[in-house]
Amino acid sequence: MRIYKVGTQNAYEGGVYDLNGLTYMTNHSKSLIDCLKQIRPIEADIYAEAELESEQTNIPLEQLLVKQGVVSDIDLVLATADYLDIRPVSLIEFVPNPALIELMEKERWTELKAIPIAKLGGSLTVAMADPFDLSSRDTIASSTQLELLPVIALESEVLHILESATKEPERGLEDILKDMADESDVELGKEGIEDGNLDDMMEDAEEAPVIRIVNSILIEALRKGASDIHIEPMEKSVRLRNRIDGVLYESPSPPKNLQNAIISRLKIMSQLDIAERRIPQDGRFKIKALGKEVDVRMSMLPTVHGEKVVMRILDKSALVPNLKALNLDQLSLDNFEYALAQPYGMILVTGPTGSGKTTTLYSALQELNEVGTNIITTENPVEYQLEGINQVQINPAVGLTFGAALRSILRQDPDVVMVGEIRDAETATIAVEAALTGHMVLSTLHTNDAAGAIARLIDMGIEPFMLSSSLLLTQAQRLFRKLCPVCKKETDFPKEVLEKNRIDPAHMEGVQFYQKTGCPKCNSIGYKGRGGVMEILLVDEVIRRTVLDNSEADAIKRIAVENGMRTLREAGLDRVREGLTSIEEIMRVTSEH
Repeated sequence: MRIYKVGTQNAYEGGVYDLNGLTYMTNHSKSLIDCLKQIRPIEADIYAEAELESEQTNIPLEQLLVKQGVVSDIDLVLATADYLDIRPVSLIEFVPNPALIELMEKERWTELKAIPIAKLGGSLTVAMADPFDLSSRDTIASSTQLELLPVIALESEVLHILESATKEPERGLEDILKDMADESDVELGKEGIEDGNLDDMMEDAEEAPVIRIVNSILIEALRKGASDIHIEPMEKSVRLRNRIDGVLYESPSPPKNLQNAIISRLKIMSQLDIAERRIPQDGRFKIKALGKEVDVRMSMLPTVHGEKVVMRILDKSALVPNLKALNLDQLSLDNFEYALAQPYGMILVTGPTGSGKTTTLYSALQELNEVGTNIITTENPVEYQLEGINQVQINPAVGLTFGAALRSILRQDPDVVMVGEIRDAETATIAVEAALTGHMVLSTLHTNDAAGAIARLIDMGIEPFMLSSSLLLTQAQRLFRKLCPVCKKETDFPKEVLEKNRIDPAHMEGVQFYQKTGCPKCNSIGYKGRGGVMEILLVDEVIRRTVLDNSEADAIKRIAVENGMRTLREAGLDRVREGLTSIEEIMRVTSEH
């Protein structure tokens, strides 16, 4: 009988293998090497050389083949699982249960290169990097007093999960507030909202507890993936909320008596006037945390109980580099790329506030951003500063409106112009004229769907013949929340609910629906991250004739759908079919009209 040395124990070719009292039948007809060859065929000469080197160096043949790159770590894991008839698992998205980790000393799990997966009755499923290690198995069984059910995983994944599970948790805002409860520093800001002089406010804002609280608020928002932070003064409290994937969630609130000091600290960071509390103020600052640098745009608004603060977190790393990264369906992507490839014309992106219109425009600009192209944008505000693009900040207070800026930009020899938003007839007229005179114009508009953008511009006074000649494409979009891939749960969706929401059950035949649950990975929300659904209307000859004959949005949309345009609801249902989100979420962000 040939012996293959794997890890610290011997695996015998064929027969019965007793793992800590649990008997597993190995494959009688195949050795471990046979299982490995079946997964990853090995050329005869390479295998012969490796076998000879294994005998000379006493290195197990399996490990030598991995070391030489002939097979991968995953190949060996799968072969071992096949040989021992145990289950291989991937731990990439696994979230360990702290209660199971506590069954044994944390350091011991790392030493044994094993991690508990699940406990059912008196049995404990454990992922092991080396299931042949009988000593480790005995240690786990005796320490936990449970029957062991082994599975096999990559050593690198086991160690990575253990490192995350056993390190000391970072202190959050709630911990800091608890620590401060008994400290004398919490008396800061006790004078009240309208009292106190400038020197006192400056001194309070620079106190260590206030700095710790502000830093913790920012870091916690970054860690949770928040897009906005709201600090809202109430009569007897201060409410702190983070907007995560488009929805506001409440966080532990700072003490009311620190309200003035916290707001003053934020004003100092944004270089605003800390003595001014009667009028709105806007500012921005940068922070470095969690391995990245982000911009924070801050808005101050006076309310009856103090100044309300909203901070928008602008993480440039979250920007998509091109259109393909937007995950459009192939027809929509082809239409968008075709429109961008034209020498001149207008592209409009529509949708409500917070639907990702600016992000889409930025991805289009980066497609066009070349050395030979002069790109100028006019925005209010400039959210992300893009390399190689001239960006103009609108300032209505000094007369720099979209219309005024656009007139000046057209004298700057631009090839591509982005107008942050078309809000009035003046801006719309100049933008259309620019598109007609050899410029590529990109802009946003607040309408419900792609066809509505055409009707909206006509309502603003743009002649249909000018619009039909200048418009290349209109697009409507919404953002949906993605289900957490770790904890999403299969579910059945009642046919009558589909019919009630005007969705033909036949179109969803065979689709596996999922619902949210909640886990530590998604902060118990059930959703993590967002994606976009888009409705793209390419203005072809048929649409041009329709615009000239009938400028009604419904008529334009009907013709576009007949020509193959996918509506927002249809694009959303595609995401449900892919298992990315729940049907409830798609119905929340889209309509059937």
